[in-house]
Amino acid sequence: MSQTAKKAAVVQGSANEFRKFGMKDKLGYMFGDWGNDFFFVLVAAFLMVFYTDVFHINPAAVGGLFLLARLWDAVADVSWGRFIDTRKAGKNGKFRPWIFRMSFPLVICGVLMFVHIPGMSDGFYLAYAYVTYIIWGTLYSTVNIPYGSMASVITGDPVERTALSSWRTLGGNLAGLIINVVGPMILFVNNKPDANRFILAALIFGGLALACYMACYKLSVERIVMDETTKPKVNLGQTMKGLGKNKPLIWFLIASLLFLVCFMLIGAVNVYLFKDYFGNAKALSMVGLLQAIAVFVGMPFVKPLVAKFGKKEVASGGLLIATVIYAILYFLPNLTGTQFIGVLTIGMFGYGIFNLVIWAFVTDVIDYHEYLTGLREDGTVYSIYSMARKVGQAVAGGVGGAAIAAVGYNPTLKAQTADTLQGIHTLGTLVPASILAVVFLIIVFCYPLNKKRTAQLTADLAERRKGKH
Repeated sequence: MSQTAKKAAVVQGSANEFRKFGMKDKLGYMFGDWGNDFFFVLVAAFLMVFYTDVFHINPAAVGGLFLLARLWDAVADVSWGRFIDTRKAGKNGKFRPWIFRMSFPLVICGVLMFVHIPGMSDGFYLAYAYVTYIIWGTLYSTVNIPYGSMASVITGDPVERTALSSWRTLGGNLAGLIINVVGPMILFVNNKPDANRFILAALIFGGLALACYMACYKLSVERIVMDETTKPKVNLGQTMKGLGKNKPLIWFLIASLLFLVCFMLIGAVNVYLFKDYFGNAKALSMVGLLQAIAVFVGMPFVKPLVAKFGKKEVASGGLLIATVIYAILYFLPNLTGTQFIGVLTIGMFGYGIFNLVIWAFVTDVIDYHEYLTGLREDGTVYSIYSMARKVGQAVAGGVGGAAIAAVGYNPTLKAQTADTLQGIHTLGTLVPASILAVVFLIIVFCYPLNKKRTAQLTADLAERRKGKH
């Protein structure tokens, strides 16, 4: 731990009570997102095709469900973040106990989402989808908000926080690797989704998710503990004023929202792209494998690159690579599935680099909120960020379902029309290129916390905390 981080821990809590920041913390934080993404990736990649091809719900109706549910989740995120910030830290910290308590109902509801009762009416399937999906999303907030907020109290050091961000992304990618590689092999029979295979996968991944959550709870330590006797009383007006002035947060929220729209859209459209355009759903396994490999290759380079150039600079470089690759894929419509995947791997490396850094941005904007307001409100600020992600998911779900319907996709046809296939190809290439280009421009020209300003922010906060004590 650096001298800056040590000073922060001493000011805000007794540093002697805790072991030093190290590999256990990185592994524990990795397991948290590994647990999160067992269901998040399963839902993002395969729930739409489950609803359209197993429940036989119209794609546009699925998009409407995703839009409504994610907007509700955005409200749930902020409400839960405010609730967490009003709780006092116990002997196990402020955030970790909620991961332990809420992971069990979350996983149970996740499994229920994939239960298919044969012979029911279309209205029943739509209602069942609404109830289980919305409850699952609400419970996800109760685990993900404390988990995401916890990074800023595990360590105060910017480089160590970048390491946590990278390990978090590794955890998510390990879940993605398992689901995207093994999932298509389990879920599809004769190139069609199978209801019994879906519930089997949900049970397996649910059990693995619980094991990961317990590992996160056991291995992580909350070191930065605010002195509750001197902590200012929570003032919603002051909080909102600070959020409104937090320029790094605002631009980061916009960029994150757009990136997640793109990422979720890619995941949803890829199923149809490979199942229908390339005629090989199981090729998704290779996409998932190479996506994970791209992140594993990039991970060792992120920490030294960030230490030398800064988070903003490294993230924007990754976005530029991804933008160029998706544009190239659009102008090469006659590639085979294998050739398409080969070129796509370079693009996945690009946005994988961005993903490896993105969570470290969150801890910086939390610090900037404290710098502006004097309030340490990890849960509230993280929940605002999570809300933006939920809005992004809402938009992606709504747009994805509507777009698949708009290009003429019909699950009852043995083969889709040529126009529909061309539309699916455009959704999987040109649309991501356009969105990623906008995100790149926002990070480069609008997000203000470059390497120099981030280092100054850390030093200023350490000095201010020291002066208060």
